Amino acid sequence: MTTPSVSMWIECFEEDARFEGDGLDALVEQLVAHVRATHDVPYPEDEVRIWARNFAEASVREDGPVGRLPSIGSVEVHPVTEERIDDWLRFFDREAFPDNPDWGACYCLHPHTGEVPERPWRDVRAEMIERLRSGATLGYLAYVDGRPAGWVNASPRSTYAKYSGVDPEGPAPDTVVGVSCFIIAPPYRRHGVSSALLDRVVADGAARGARYVEGYPRRTDTGEDSTSFCGPRSLFDARGFAAAEERDTYIVVRRPV
Repeated sequence: MTTPSVSMWIECFEEDARFEGDGLDALVEQLVAHVRATHDVPYPEDEVRIWARNFAEASVREDGPVGRLPSIGSVEVHPVTEERIDDWLRFFDREAFPDNPDWGACYCLHPHTGEVPERPWRDVRAEMIERLRSGATLGYLAYVDGRPAGWVNASPRSTYAKYSGVDPEGPAPDTVVGVSCFIIAPPYRRHGVSSALLDRVVADGAARGARYVEGYPRRTDTGEDSTSFCGPRSLFDARGFAAAEERDTYIVVRRPV
């Protein structure tokens, strides 16, 4: 692979060191050397190296605006069908995480796989494209002035390895739409984009053959993006979701369609 010639950066996951430079391979090795010398982590060195490469490449690939807009236009929400995959790719490739390259390799695959070793972002991206095309992942894009502004993964809970153990005595997983992630581009945060996305998920539930819509807000919400990507509890409470089960780090909330 050709090493990019533009400046990039990596911040250690312990937030105690930052490395900047033009050479991808050299930058990655600096981070790996720092981790090896400074931190006792349970991850193999090759996995740390993949994570560092993903971060560095995202630091230049994610070039969308980072400033929050004072106001936005009306929000339109559409399911991500075949003709909208290019919009979805633009959103995740460039717009979703310009302020947080650490998440630039996610592409919202994690709910489906659960905890797995770090993978190159291009592999994750390719897998999600196939999932969207085949209908294995279902979600919605929010648009503002014709530009993708946010995403929600609203697939059947039966497709989520991450939530496979939820409420075993409750409704069958294939009858539940699981709202696993909201990703909102920085300019559009705290402007009601997540609300518009969730309203569309609830409105479409019956037509999709679901009996319930379910969310997984974190038990502890600091108001920061790192703890709010599943949506705050208040977002679900306002739409009649009720607590169905409490887990170690999140609460399962549910409502009938």
